[in-house]
Amino acid sequence: MARIPRGDAVALTQALVAIDSRNPSLAPGAPGEQPVAAVLATTLREWGCVVERRDALPGRPNVIARLVGRGGGRSLLLNGHLDTVGVEGMTHAPFAPTIRDGRLYGRGSTDMKAGIAAMCAAAVRAADAGLAGDVIIAAVADEEFESHGTRALLASGLRADAAIVTEPTRLAICPAHRGFAWADITVEGRAAHGSRYDVGVDAITHAALLIAELDAYQRTVLERRTHPLLGRASLHAGTIQGGLGISIYPDRCTFSVERRTLPGERGSDFAGEVTDAIARVRARTPQLRASVAAGLVQQPNDVPLDHPLVSALQAAARATGNPVIVEGLSCWTDAALLSAAGIPAICYGPGDIALAHAAEEYVKVDEITRATDVLERFILGWSGRAVSA
Repeated sequence: MARIPRGDAVALTQALVAIDSRNPSLAPGAPGEQPVAAVLATTLREWGCVVERRDALPGRPNVIARLVGRGGGRSLLLNGHLDTVGVEGMTHAPFAPTIRDGRLYGRGSTDMKAGIAAMCAAAVRAADAGLAGDVIIAAVADEEFESHGTRALLASGLRADAAIVTEPTRLAICPAHRGFAWADITVEGRAAHGSRYDVGVDAITHAALLIAELDAYQRTVLERRTHPLLGRASLHAGTIQGGLGISIYPDRCTFSVERRTLPGERGSDFAGEVTDAIARVRARTPQLRASVAAGLVQQPNDVPLDHPLVSALQAAARATGNPVIVEGLSCWTDAALLSAAGIPAICYGPGDIALAHAAEEYVKVDEITRATDVLERFILGWSGRAVSA
């Protein structure tokens, strides 16, 4: 591996994108984070960090690097994920980090290897200026599936006064994002010949009635639940399966539903919302037989707009000549886990979340450099500049 110039975020982005780090839980047989973690760890050691690798899952490491301040300043955690999703259907070579028309292409370029590169480069550049507080860099595994990387980080006892998660935000400061909850619903019918309406019970039609009831709940209840940065609460049906043949009454229909939650809502309540919808449909259609199984729940994130973390990042953007944009992030991130553990965390980074997981994925090169400049200034402001002896 060619040595990456110290503090060069664009070169580091290219080096990381060139390495296949697809999450094997999403793409069976994929290599996971081990190869890209090795390159990042080597680079950060060369850049003067104290580095360790710890497995979050067998053979799937987190990279934790530290820049130790001289004392008296606030500590900061910089967090990002090394894993990517699959590459099926991509319209360009996924691991050839080509720069064309000011864009750096490749799987993971926007989600979120550019963010990792920017935070690493900014941290060492800030350290060169002299830091009072400690800066911890955490490039983690498995965010795209179950966030085992950040969970392992927190379980190890790692703490900081605040955190920036460098997910793609188009350089907007994002103090809040939605959570989500999943549920699987099974509707039971009775199989019969298609001509025997007197015997058959149509599980698919009953499922459709239930989906319509959930949609009505969304339109009459959830649309009134809003957040100033995130808009309204929502739900949608993600998958559906059922039926044995066109001339057979279906004996079963299963579908999955996702609920996107706002700060102040609990994802654990979603199964109860579905249960209540089942009861309302059953009151009109007594033959309905349905059950719900709660799935994965991830909580929202919400850091107050007047929090010092938000103010400091705004000041850094302003000082470097960048627009000060504060908005909500629609997707879920590990920031929620950090905030829940007592480490206030907000998202800020290069790239557009709309390009994440897409057939064409790229990040604007100028966003990488601008994000690095803002983060460097922020780190110095937050952690404090060391006083010479």
